[in-house]
Amino acid sequence: MLKIKIASLLLSLIITGNIITAQSLDEGKKFLYYDRNTSAKDVFTKLVNANPNNIDAVYWLGQAYINMEDTASAKALYQKTLQANPNAPLLMVGVGQIELMENKTTDARNRFETAISLSKGKDANILNAIGKANVDAKAGDAMYAVEKLKLAADRDKKNPDIFVNMGDAYRKLTDGANAQISYQSALALDSKNARANFMIGRLYQTQGTRQEEYYMKYYNDAIAQDPNFAPVYVWLYDYYYRRDVNKSREYLTKYIAVADPDPKNCYYQASILYASQLFKESLAKSDECITAGGSNPYPSLYGLKAYAYDKLGDSVNAKTFFDTYFQKQNPEKLGPNDYATYAKVLLKFPGNEALAGNYADSAVNRDTLESNKVDYLTAIAASYLPTKNYTEAGNWYTKILSVKKNFGKVDLYNAAYNNYLGGACKTADSIYAIYTQKYPDEIYGYKWRARSSECIDSTRAQGLANPFYEKLITLAEADTAKEKVKPDLIAAYNYMVAYNYNIKNDKEAAINYNDKILAVDPTNEGAIKNNVALRAVPKQKTKTETTKEKVTPAKVKVKSK
Repeated sequence: MLKIKIASLLLSLIITGNIITAQSLDEGKKFLYYDRNTSAKDVFTKLVNANPNNIDAVYWLGQAYINMEDTASAKALYQKTLQANPNAPLLMVGVGQIELMENKTTDARNRFETAISLSKGKDANILNAIGKANVDAKAGDAMYAVEKLKLAADRDKKNPDIFVNMGDAYRKLTDGANAQISYQSALALDSKNARANFMIGRLYQTQGTRQEEYYMKYYNDAIAQDPNFAPVYVWLYDYYYRRDVNKSREYLTKYIAVADPDPKNCYYQASILYASQLFKESLAKSDECITAGGSNPYPSLYGLKAYAYDKLGDSVNAKTFFDTYFQKQNPEKLGPNDYATYAKVLLKFPGNEALAGNYADSAVNRDTLESNKVDYLTAIAASYLPTKNYTEAGNWYTKILSVKKNFGKVDLYNAAYNNYLGGACKTADSIYAIYTQKYPDEIYGYKWRARSSECIDSTRAQGLANPFYEKLITLAEADTAKEKVKPDLIAAYNYMVAYNYNIKNDKEAAINYNDKILAVDPTNEGAIKNNVALRAVPKQKTKTETTKEKVTPAKVKVKSK
């Protein structure tokens, strides 16, 4: 009887221990779901310390490390535990995930396939982990992730996490329709799955501001379903950061209330001061955060200081902190605006032009929004104008035409005119040609095609400008508001006077165009002088005769639009 009681007690303790372990694992995974990585790490660390061969606890501790950007600790943990448990499929997936993060895609795939083989392809948790690894890692194969997640869903039809990961995989493939179906499948299994609603909202947000009603609905649904779901608050803080700083601050407060203490929270607080245009206060808070960070401050703080100094007009400190920021920050976390702003700062220091150009190009290549790309290029182009470096300004304004789908008059003007001023007359002419194609009834394009052609054909021997001045004259003569176009019309007539007399030796045509000037402007001094000269000088018949007196039309000042 005593033996039975002892056996029952031992069985009870084993069962209780298993329940406690399961509860602790679930608690840690819930913390990860909330992005409370420090709390998750603490839970899993205790479990691993109690049993270093607790495979599930080791795997999830590694996931907490990865979320905290401590890949080295995750790698060391997975490799060490795998050596002691060489046939543990979940640990193989963990090592494979690290290999993906290191761009060792072939090694990673071999790990995943071995894990599937060891688990005979029947373990939904293994398949789900493989899918998640391929979604999260930049080098991961999203199609492979979808394939494995579908298998996982077939083996476990009640796990909403599988469908959320599948939605993420489709999202990585930019397949929004299937991503939404997957997230909704997760909600069908768990109506309070805040992450699924949050991710549907993000799908709609990628479609532009016209979808705001929809994505805000899903964000608010996520909050209503689970007010402790921290990711939605920090997302909305960022969303309103440049739109409504008061709302941004409100969501930041809510985020900090439910999030783990973290160095990046201090950064957010310094950042909201920056967004409020309290640049000096932001600098002071950033210094406080850097000091609190000890030997490993949050890298974005250096970038924030660089931006604040730039706003304060302190280019020296702006450059210093951008230099530091680019040295300390993970390159994958450097955004397009970081590259673009650093480029503008670098241009204030001679000798950095090539590096600035590379960073500006990186900004354009990394951004997905056309409006942002145009803003970056415009800012770089404009930075060359104060020093009258029209060649570089023209180069950067021209790049806008290849980025902007529906460029307009201002875009064409900026590109063409700066190329013209910089002496790139052929480029200017090709851009003005686009202008005349888009706006065939406007004088402006023909005027500047004529000016660009004169730049190319400086002696006028080829008559490159002729067809454009002739078209300008046709349009201007038909313009009922002739006074408005009068300067351009006179300039065109003036060119034709000189061309016909000096190049074509056609005195009658020259006189005809000169008379047209006087008809439009009887007091035009140049035309009056040319009228006398044209009628007094006999027309030269051959090249061997006395060199004639050339007619020099009155100079017309080149004006920008």
